[in-house]
Amino acid sequence: MSLSAKATFAGMKNNACIRVLQTSLLVLFLSVAVNAQTSKQINKQYQSWFSINNTIKLNSRWAILADFHTRHNDFLAHPSFNIVRGGVQYSVDKNLSVAAGYGHMWLYPTKEGWETISNENRIFEQVIYTSKFRKVNVLQRFRNEQRWQQKIENDKRTGNNKFTNRFRYLLSLTVPVFKNPKVPSLVVADEVLLQAGKEVVNNTLDQNRIFIGVKEQLTPSLSFDTGYMLVFQQKSSGYQYDKNNTFRLFFYYSPQLYKTAKTK
Repeated sequence: MSLSAKATFAGMKNNACIRVLQTSLLVLFLSVAVNAQTSKQINKQYQSWFSINNTIKLNSRWAILADFHTRHNDFLAHPSFNIVRGGVQYSVDKNLSVAAGYGHMWLYPTKEGWETISNENRIFEQVIYTSKFRKVNVLQRFRNEQRWQQKIENDKRTGNNKFTNRFRYLLSLTVPVFKNPKVPSLVVADEVLLQAGKEVVNNTLDQNRIFIGVKEQLTPSLSFDTGYMLVFQQKSSGYQYDKNNTFRLFFYYSPQLYKTAKTK
């Protein structure tokens, strides 16, 4: 190969290297720019969550479920959502029960100036298993929800719904710290919520709810727990999150509408 040919080849090689370097730098710049635009964004909120959860026992096997929940932002300043839920429960034995029912949610807008409430209809099925490990009462609940959520655009209902199938697993531990049953017990719980559906792309992990508080048995049929709940929720964008520091107060009412047979 002549010197001129070698020089021409070397020049072409250098130009190709420069183009590759330029392309690599451009790709790197675009990747950094995109990553900067989609970096994790965490919205911190302070909330309160109140509920009454009713299990109305018709007999030793069957019961009616009737719950009401309300959650507010900035403690009590702004409504976040309201939920009513009802269903039928069947007790397989004293530790295992299954249930199914319907719930409706009114979700309030979070964008400033918006007023349109989004309605959500859901059907649920659940299994609850209770057990005891030494002195610790263990509750495990698996709940499956089919949800139809109204789509809101520009503060108006579009007439379309977003369908998701959500899977929830709750593990709750109640620890009697003191021997006196009138003294509140310690409660530690965690619930993981996963979802699937045609429009679920970036947030399969919908929420994680961690709770720590105390539980008090007021009467044989009425109790409550209260404490701190951290709700970490991933939004549909995939990079936006809500971190909700929540004060929680839940009541549990389980009246028995039948008389048990007396043993002689």
